[in-house]
Amino acid sequence: MRTGIIAKKLGMTRLFREDGTHVPVTVLHMDDVRVVSARTQERDGYAAVQLGFGHAKTKNVTKPMKGHYAAAKVEPAMKLVEFRVAEDAVLEAGQVLSAAHFAVGQKVDVAGISKGKGFAGAMKRWNFRGLEATHGVSISHRSHGSTGNRQDPGKTFKNKKMAGHLGVERITTLNLEVAAIDEARNLIMIKGAVPGAKDGYVLVRDAVKKARPADVAYPAALKA
Repeated sequence: MRTGIIAKKLGMTRLFREDGTHVPVTVLHMDDVRVVSARTQERDGYAAVQLGFGHAKTKNVTKPMKGHYAAAKVEPAMKLVEFRVAEDAVLEAGQVLSAAHFAVGQKVDVAGISKGKGFAGAMKRWNFRGLEATHGVSISHRSHGSTGNRQDPGKTFKNKKMAGHLGVERITTLNLEVAAIDEARNLIMIKGAVPGAKDGYVLVRDAVKKARPADVAYPAALKA
């Protein structure tokens, strides 16, 4: 199991194939994704790699985190994420990952924070069908209908699907395809849409339900 990467969602565009057909893609940017620290089985009880994305101003970093970065001898990062890895895939602090970490055509899982939709009704939030358009129904066409039973149990159970806050949740989309890679500009093009808003952070890792291609770098593709 290799480490994943942190990227920023720049937006969507399309790529043209040689036969003239086009592929809609989401463009992800890796801004100096580097190893900040590592967890080992002997010292921490599990193996993991902590990655940092981008560069943060020193004045915006808390005192404990300044010591954390100083111990690793790396610059402060805008975002930190830890990925569980195999014991033989632990990386050293300071190493910088390349966009070539993934291969074109490889299946990946992408996780991000979904767009906030505010307070939404049951039809938009849970895909309810709503009430009848006629046969005595008036005003309540988009309502969710009954939420309880009779005198027993005499209450509405917790976690009942009702109207409420929609979005701003961690969503993971499985088995997306890597359409193209621009190693020089640290760009990864993912076929289709990925969770999250523009300029939001996403986590990309090898697909857990598909075999990893044999030609990808292990334990990681690093910049020289």
